[in-house]
This record gives sequence, C-alpha cells and structure tokens, in this order.
Amino acid sequence: MTPDSAKVRVGVLTSGGDAQGMNAAVRAVVRATLRMGAQPYAVMEGWAGAVAGGDGIRPLEWDSVSAVLHRGGTVIGTARSDEFRTWEGQMDAAEHLLLHGIDRLVVIGGDGSLTGTNEFRTNWPRLLSDLVAAGRLSPETAQAHPALMVTGIVGSIDNDFVGADMTIGTDSALHRILEAIDDISSTAASHQRTFVVEVMGRHCGYLALMSAVAGGCDYVLIPEMPPAEGWEDDMCLKLTKGREAGRRESMVIVAEGATDRDGNRITADDVSRAIKERTGETPRVTILGHVQRGGQPSAYDRWMSTLLGCAAAREAVLATTGSEPVIIAEHHNRIHRLPMMEQVEATRAIKDMVASRDYEAAVRSRGGSFAEMISVFETMSTPPELSPAVPGGLHHESEALTGDGRAAKRVAVVHAGGLAPGMNTAARAAVRLGLDHGMTMLGVNGGFPGLLDGNVTELSWDDVEGWVGDGGAELGTRREVPRIEQLYALGRAIESARIDALLVIGGYNAYLAAHLLVTERDRYPAFNIPIVCVPASVDNNLPGSELSIGADTALNASVHALDAIKLSAAASHRCFVTETMGRRCGYLTLMSGIATGAERVYLNEDGITLKELAADSERMVESFRSGRKLYLVVRNEKASENYTTDVLAKIFAEEAHGLYDVREAIIGHIQQGGSPTAFDRIMATKLVYHALRLLSAELEAGTFAASYVGLVRGQLVSHPLARMNEELDLDKRRPRSQWWMSMRDAIGLVNENDGPVPPSSLSAFIPDAE
Repeated sequence: MTPDSAKVRVGVLTSGGDAQGMNAAVRAVVRATLRMGAQPYAVMEGWAGAVAGGDGIRPLEWDSVSAVLHRGGTVIGTARSDEFRTWEGQMDAAEHLLLHGIDRLVVIGGDGSLTGTNEFRTNWPRLLSDLVAAGRLSPETAQAHPALMVTGIVGSIDNDFVGADMTIGTDSALHRILEAIDDISSTAASHQRTFVVEVMGRHCGYLALMSAVAGGCDYVLIPEMPPAEGWEDDMCLKLTKGREAGRRESMVIVAEGATDRDGNRITADDVSRAIKERTGETPRVTILGHVQRGGQPSAYDRWMSTLLGCAAAREAVLATTGSEPVIIAEHHNRIHRLPMMEQVEATRAIKDMVASRDYEAAVRSRGGSFAEMISVFETMSTPPELSPAVPGGLHHESEALTGDGRAAKRVAVVHAGGLAPGMNTAARAAVRLGLDHGMTMLGVNGGFPGLLDGNVTELSWDDVEGWVGDGGAELGTRREVPRIEQLYALGRAIESARIDALLVIGGYNAYLAAHLLVTERDRYPAFNIPIVCVPASVDNNLPGSELSIGADTALNASVHALDAIKLSAAASHRCFVTETMGRRCGYLTLMSGIATGAERVYLNEDGITLKELAADSERMVESFRSGRKLYLVVRNEKASENYTTDVLAKIFAEEAHGLYDVREAIIGHIQQGGSPTAFDRIMATKLVYHALRLLSAELEAGTFAASYVGLVRGQLVSHPLARMNEELDLDKRRPRSQWWMSMRDAIGLVNENDGPVPPSSLSAFIPDAE
C-alpha cells in the first residue's frame, strides 16, 4: 500500500568515512523527496546527530543543498559514534527521530555503517517498547511508527561492496591517485628512480590494482591475492629487467591492507627495504593517505550519485512497514536494488576467504573484471625478457618467430577520426598485449592517409613506454575516410607492409573506413584480413558500446569548465548559456548538466522549439524574481541548426529586461585535450585486451572476420562490422538506441523545483524499481 506522501518524513545521514560524491547523493535525496511531496531531514554528523538530538536533526528545504555538487566531503557531516553502539544510545536516537516523525532513513556509508543501521532497524520495536515503558514516548506515537524503513547507498572510496560496480567516491579517489602517480613518474624518470606508493584499501585492492594498470606501474600488492613466498625476488627481477628494457623509472603500488600469505602486513617500507637489499637502490616512499578522500568529486561521482540519491528517495517514500532494507547501487551503468544484509554479508565474507587462503574465491567475489585485470596487469608490466611469448625479447626483428617456429603475424595499429584522450593508452596496450600474443606490432603514423603513404613502423615494448597517461596520439590521427579511387593503392600499401591484421582505434570515421574495407573485399583481396575497431571518441556516438574511450575525460573537462563558469555567474545575477561537444549525440551535454546542476539542457535528440524557449524564458525570469543568482544552460553543439548558442543567449537576454545578465561560453577543444582519466585508461586497456584476443583467434584459425568491440551492460562484446549500419542512425551519426537517454528526467527532478511529481516518474532511470 502506498503511504500518504504528505505525512512522510525521511531522514538522510552520512556515516563512517567520507567519500567524494556524498554531497551529490544527499542533494538528490533531499530534492527528490521534496518533489514527491515528503519532508527530508538531515541527521547531522552521522548517528551522533541522532543520538544528540536537538540541532542534530534539521529539516531541509530545496535551497538547503544548493551549491554542494562540486564540494568534497559531506556537508551534513559524518562521524563514528560509540554511543550509538549502546542500547541507551539507540534509545536516544529512536526518540529523537520520532520527535520529528521520522521512521524512514536513507543511510549513505560503508558496510560497517549499514550493518549498524540494520541492527538499529531490527531493534526498533524493542527500543520503542522501552521508550514507552520509560515514559519517553507515547503509546500512540509508537503505534504510528511500528517499523523503521531503511534504504542504503554505499559511500566508500575502496569500492569494496559486493554487488556494486563502483561505490560513491571510488572514481574520485582514482583521480587523486593517478594525478599523484603521473606527477611522481615525471620526477622519477628524471632521476631514474624507484618509487613505492601506498594507496588506501584495507580489505580491497581495487584502488591499488586499477591505479597500477592506469598508471603503467611495475608491481602491485593487493589484499585479495597475497604474493607467494619469494615475492621480493620476483619483484626486483621485474624492476631490473624493466629498466634494461627501457624504463627510466620504476613504480610499485601497495594497498594499505596488503599482507603475505601468513597474514603479516606488507608495508611500503617493507617493499622499499626489500628493493634496497636486492638492488642497492634506495626507493622513495610516498603514502598518499587522506588526499585520496579529498578534493572535488569527479563527474561520474556527481551524476551517478545523483541518480542513486533519486532512486533512494523513491525507495524511502514508497517503503511500507513490511519492506526489507535495500541497497541502491550502480551495476553496469544502471541503478539496481539489492538486499542490504545479503550484500553486506557477502562483502564481509571476502576477508574470511583471504584468511582461509582461498584467494581465487576472494578475487572472484570482486567480479570478473577484477580477476581479468590482474591477468592484464601481469602481462602489461612484464618486461620482454621475462615474457615466454617472445623468445629472447626480439621485438625489433621483422621476422620474429613464435614459440613453434612460425613467422609472427604482423598486426598494424591505426588511429582515425577525431582525437580522443586515451588513444595513447590503447595503442600502448595493443603493442604490449600483442607482443605477449607473439605478434609483431606495427604502428601506422597519420591514420589511413599515413597507411597510404607507407608510414608504417615496427613498435617494440619500450617504444610505447610512457604512453599510458599521455594525452593526444603519438601515432597521430586523421579524419579522412579513404575514397573509392584510393582503395587500390590502400590495398597495395597493406600488402607492401605485409600487414596480417588491422586494429583500428578511433571514432565514427574510423568505423566508416573499416566498414568500407569490408564491403570492398570482393574487389580488393588485400582487405581479406582480420579487422577490429575499438571505440575512441569524445562524442560517445559509436555503435556496440555504451561508452567510448575519451568520453569520460571530455566529460570531466566539461564539468571543470562549467564549475568555473558557475562561480563567475554566482558573483552577480547572471544566466550562462554554454555549449559542449558531442555533435549530434547529447551524452556530454546531459551528463555535464546533471553533474553541475544545470537548470536546462538542450540535446539534438530532443531538438529545440520556439514554444519550449518561451516556456524556458518564463521559468528563468520567475527564478530570478524568486531570488536566484545564477542559471546554467548547457547546449549540445548540434542541438539545433538555427537556435545556436548565440541565438539562445540573445533570446534569454531579451526576455530578461535587465533583471539579470546573459553570457555565453563555448567550452571547445579543451574537452579533447589533457591526460586521460583513470576510467578511460582502464577501459582502453580492457577493450584492446578483448580486441587482441579476437584478432589472435582469427589469425590462428586463418580466417578474417571483421568486428567492432565495446562495453555493454558491463560486458565486453563484439559485433560484425559488416552489419554496423543496422545499429546506426546514419543521418545523425549516432546509435539508434542510447542507454543514457532515460536519465534526462533527472535534470528536471533535482535541478528545477517545478512542483510535485509522482514517485512513478522516477522509474524511467530506475529499471528494476518496480
């Protein structure tokens, strides 16, 4: 039975360690609760606020959570309360909550916080009974609130919760770690030094493993997979051989919870000591500590936390006394409801698996991607002399032989289309993983025009050293798609370079070029080679993949710029009309709008009408009359041919009649620049790993299938290139179906207070809400 939402009171609290993105979740809970006609309350300083009562529990309104999206930490505070662990403390908390009529909670925290919350929920009937017996609560109040209804959101930078792909704060923590690793690498390379870096992760090695992959590090120690006896010698051998193979610096990542197989902790100092004893070099030790928790949340930790908060608010408002507590979590880029205690117990069981030396089970419990990345890191970080796939490490020999004496297959890597941050990461992964497959790797300089001109060179393990975090594209990229009259020459160039397979990393034009080669195979036999396309485009408009390499970096650049613009606008009464990249795909625009709290977004997918502009202008005027100081509009660069950014700004300025200023800002090519984010580096590595496996299988079988790879619902998939057009809207140059479109309602729900909405309106971006 749906409760009377007018009487619903929902408390929101953050508990345990803080995590970047908690503010976005709190903001969404508060505003979605208000839009659904309920009253939100902040429980300040975690459970300490409930125990203390008084000002520790405060009603919240729409503007109570303004200007918090970009802030780290949690504006409602967090603490670990020893008093709450006692029965008397829980009695105090229950009494103080019921003084405000609160019997529904959204709790944002880690597994410890959620366990404590569930205990409180279980104790609720007895707590109320004791309060009534003590005369602190009326029987009528106790009868009106017989159960505590709880919804959880996991906030933990460790990413240690089973069932959630990414918990709040993890992506931002990876940003901090990668920034530090990149900075350390430059000074380490200058002096040819070794650094040992300790990152957070008491029981989970996610941050350590993924930062090691994304940072191009040499060795990693994680809690789930303690190293075997003699690991010190193995580590030092890899460091030594890596230097001999061309590395100027060495980097070892240690999770704070790393141990040996006897359960003894392995510290950064232990690693440093082992290196000094065996190599004579004195490594530098850096313990990143709480810097990983600090700073602004990443774009992902804003937009995803917003969706999580909206879903949690809906769950809390619709809960009944018989509802079981659930966790609202992200899984495969979508919102899911998970049974709270079942997932908490599964999370805590991993520690027992490690203690009982069942390391494989511990790794499996972290998910298939975690186990796969352990293997990928081992391959990527192993120097050529230690790789069994390349006897003697003879990567520079054009006639290098495989283990069974056959000539190594020659695989060419080519970029095409617009630049996307992460192309270098993908090319580096292709070379190192390809060499591990026993292939000879070739780099095509300058896209398909470069291939036509014969600009093809062999690439070795050390040729791609240092590419992992570099923006741009060392191999260069060009947008030109080969013309029909160039195909004969292109076929001759492929034959001349003795290319056995082609790995195409790029955007929409890269796919068009590869598709053209496939459709012309009957006329040009040289194109009868395996071809795989890997998506790399800031526009995120490619078929067969929910995300493209470079889109996350572009989104973060866009959000950073919009943050600065908002600060400028907040100094006076001002509307900013901004423009993002994306061509006719609105991904960057929508996610930027959610992440920065934009009041309005314009997408090519929806178009713009004069009627809508009139309504938007009226809403904007009303907002400023009500006391608003800034208003942010984000427009997709191809949202409309005629209603350009300049035209929109002029329309809004005309309607303002001096009430506020209107300015415009086109963010531009900074969205294509800069170092790739951790997410883009990790995804580039995953996608290329999958692509190389496909090419290897085709070469082994002597067949020449052509495909494009991608990430769909968290799974690595591939589709035949010949059928690419079936997935595409060729006029709009984007996929026919775009997974993120269901999230458009989040803009209006939490960024504009347009009156009450039914809870059912949130189900569009909560697929399993019903």
